Amino acid sequence: MSVTDIQLQEDLAHDDHHDDEHHEQGFISKYIFTTDHKTIAKQFLITGIFWALIGGGLSIIFRLQLGFPEMSLEWLRPLLGQWITETGKLDAEFYLALVTMHGTIMVFFVLTAGLSGTFSNFLIPLQIGARDMASGFMNLLSYWFFFASSVVMFISLFIETGPAGGGWTVYPPLSALPQAIQGSGLGMTLWLVSMALFIASSLLGGINYITTIINMRTQGMSFARMPLTIWAFFITAILGLLSFPVLLSAALLLIFDRSFGTSFYLSEIYIQGEALPNVGGSPILYQHLFWFLGHPEVYIVILPALGITSEIIATNSRKPIFGYKAMIGSMLGIGFLSFIVWAHHMFVTGMNPFLGSVFTILTLVIAVPSAIKAFNYITTLWKGNIIFTPAMLFSIGLVSFFISGGLTGIFLGNSVLDINLHDTYFVVAHFHLVMGSASFFGLLAGVYHWFPKMFGRMMNDKLGKLHFWLSFVGIYLVFFPLHYIGIAGFPRRYYSFTSFETFSIYGDLNALVSIAAILTFAAQFIFLFNFFYSIYRGKLAPANPWKSTTLEWTTPRFPGHGNWIGAIPKVFRWPYDYSKPEAKDDFIPQTVPYSHTSESNLEHENELTKDEDLTGVEKNN
Repeated sequence: MSVTDIQLQEDLAHDDHHDDEHHEQGFISKYIFTTDHKTIAKQFLITGIFWALIGGGLSIIFRLQLGFPEMSLEWLRPLLGQWITETGKLDAEFYLALVTMHGTIMVFFVLTAGLSGTFSNFLIPLQIGARDMASGFMNLLSYWFFFASSVVMFISLFIETGPAGGGWTVYPPLSALPQAIQGSGLGMTLWLVSMALFIASSLLGGINYITTIINMRTQGMSFARMPLTIWAFFITAILGLLSFPVLLSAALLLIFDRSFGTSFYLSEIYIQGEALPNVGGSPILYQHLFWFLGHPEVYIVILPALGITSEIIATNSRKPIFGYKAMIGSMLGIGFLSFIVWAHHMFVTGMNPFLGSVFTILTLVIAVPSAIKAFNYITTLWKGNIIFTPAMLFSIGLVSFFISGGLTGIFLGNSVLDINLHDTYFVVAHFHLVMGSASFFGLLAGVYHWFPKMFGRMMNDKLGKLHFWLSFVGIYLVFFPLHYIGIAGFPRRYYSFTSFETFSIYGDLNALVSIAAILTFAAQFIFLFNFFYSIYRGKLAPANPWKSTTLEWTTPRFPGHGNWIGAIPKVFRWPYDYSKPEAKDDFIPQTVPYSHTSESNLEHENELTKDEDLTGVEKNN
């Protein structure tokens, strides 16, 4: 009997048992006090989608200002009220607040919580063979801290003085002086409170992820047999656990400067000719603290997306992932190096040139493990029997953004070049490609790939492909031109360029970028329709629609709390046995012993059959 036949019999058996086990839960117990990791993952996902719409919508408003500076925005007055001036233009201070909130929302609430919170929660227990997270209560608290953070940040959008201004990095002294601008007042206070709650959520989640991976793997699931998704989530959780407390300390010191008269970041400040009493502080201290989190944050965002991509590319290429150990090593290298390159964001702060050269070298070194990952993806795709599902298209798109955006990082990592390019649109284009767009594509790829396991139904394939092409082309039309504008010296966060004759020649290019941004944002509503329609009306999914090898596809079509009925399956092999020569099928699940596949075993795999324990007893039950 082939592996496929065995899998189909198991799927039917699982679905039969599921009906017997299922029992109705009330709304409060199912959604408010749930400790089921799958439900909490969906909560993170839905909240992340909400914030993606808000963050994307804010970017469209300020792109209208940049692309069409002479156009009247009076039609936005019902939405923005006082922030549209009497002349029908966007208020300059509110423009800065829009930029600040867009960056904050997309980096933290969408790409950190929405991506890592969703897939770490959903996949870790399923792929390592655990009933749930190590602590269901901590998992519950992690989401509700995130939800509380979201509520505070959302409220800040509607206060009279406007949300936080000063850029998503909220550098002092602008952020430390409530009287500086309107966005430095109550909006900034709410920003800091929200971020403190967000960091608490991230730390609770990270501790849970690490503990679960170390202690709750099923029998046979050694570290050498874990999918690359789990390795990515594991390293990401460690990065967050070590770096987010530093951001919390930076925020607390900022609160002290704002509210209690301290001078950690302030010294010799004059406002309207009046000297403030603050002496002895340094705003550069804040930059050190912020970027010690800020650069690992780049990889906290991108590593989960890369792990998801590894799984999807191997599955849809019908090939083993190329260089499994090299991929793990590259992620470990990226994780370590990410902590010692933070000052490449600070080349223009007046640092010692020798120190700048040290950080330049370290920054260029971190490109090596990143290049290894890109090379391994391309090699896995090479001569593969590729199946172009929407998830596969978004994964390939991620690799494209990772390479093209990463190449521009080499320019910015050089302290000599960075002095000219710093705080221009070249930087904006770079990190939106390599971090923002690549990570967002990883999020979308993960949703398309694991949607059948999340909701038991299939998303529409044609709508998914249309969504990909509109997004892929649109993103390049937005960010490729920004590289050229940045090289020309266009500064970021400027409200208008019409008063600068030097930049007026790029008006048409700015208009093109804005039109592309609007169309790309509109394309996301195709995904929204596909997502929510498919939850209720989508085609019923097979238990293993992609013919994958990993453990999550051995659960019932609608897994209950506990994931598996009866004993948790044992693991006998690594997670990428695709298209093995002489095998009866082009995939062999991790749960199939080597003794059942003698026709396709390699020499060392035949030796492993001597140690197989086929009793099916759980390791930790």
